[in-house]
Parts: sequence; structure tokens; C-alpha cells
Amino acid sequence: MGLFDFLTGTKRPEKGIAPAPRQQVEAAILAVNRDTAPFRISPSDEPGVDLVAEWKIVDARWYEIFAKAGLEKSFKIKMRLDEGAHEVRAMDEEYTVEWRAGVPSLTLNMSGFKGQKTEVSFGTAYAFTEEFKPGQVYNYRFNSGELKKPLQEAVLANGWTWRGVAFGKL
Repeated sequence: MGLFDFLTGTKRPEKGIAPAPRQQVEAAILAVNRDTAPFRISPSDEPGVDLVAEWKIVDARWYEIFAKAGLEKSFKIKMRLDEGAHEVRAMDEEYTVEWRAGVPSLTLNMSGFKGQKTEVSFGTAYAFTEEFKPGQVYNYRFNSGELKKPLQEAVLANGWTWRGVAFGKL
């Protein structure tokens, strides 16, 4: 692995794995979706972006957990499938999250960040439970690798390269 690949998070498939057709790679990426996961992967309407993976921060089943966690930043991964090069070009975007009355409000962080991001947040809280006994109220850990790693594995298993884009177009 070269320095540039390391800095951009680019991963290459093992030698000997023949590149699968585009439709198979797209299906493998979408198959990473799980009802129980705190993220979703879906087709994108944005020009030049085929798929997007993001935390379910505005999903009613998840935003209370994210709010209790005090999550202040979130991110999404935009992906473009380049069939000619057999690679998925991926770029991370960071968002600032503001909580109003327990409901998330997302705003794009205009700090100029564009590229590859690794983020980990975790915490726990103890208080009196419904049984009026001290106990753990919540315990969370959000790691961007939980979202990015299964996507990379799906791409690599199909003989394609995961190309982290830090500069230029997706």
C-alpha cells in the first residue's frame, strides 16, 4: 500500500479476484443495509453520485439514541461506481447536528472539509431506572468504521477497488 492510498483510505482487492459486473457490486453494497443498523445505504438523486450511506440520525427510531449521545457531528459517504476502472470512488461529508427539543436539525458543515474521515464517539450514563434502582440508562458507541468497513468489504469481495477521494471530483 502506497502513502497516497493510506492517506485517502484507498483499499484494493486481493490479487486473483475477478471484477464483478457493476450491478453485482451495487447489489452487494445495498445488501449491507440492516434494519437494526444505525445507518442506511440508498441510491442517490444527486448528479454524479450513485449511492449514499449515512447515519439514521433523522429516523424516529434512532434520533433519541443519537440525541442522548450528544452527537454533534455526523457524516455521510457519497459513492460513485466507476465500471471502467472497477472502483467505487467514495467521499465523506461532515455535518453539524443541532438538537432542538430532542429533534435533530442537520446543517452542512462549511468548514471546507471534504475527503476521508474517521470518527468515534462513545459514552454511558447511569441514573435511577424505572425500578427506582441505580443502573445504566444508556451506553453507546458510534464509529465511522461501522459504516465504512462493511462497504469496503462488499466492494473488495467483488474485485473492485475502494478509492477514497480527498481532492477533486467524486
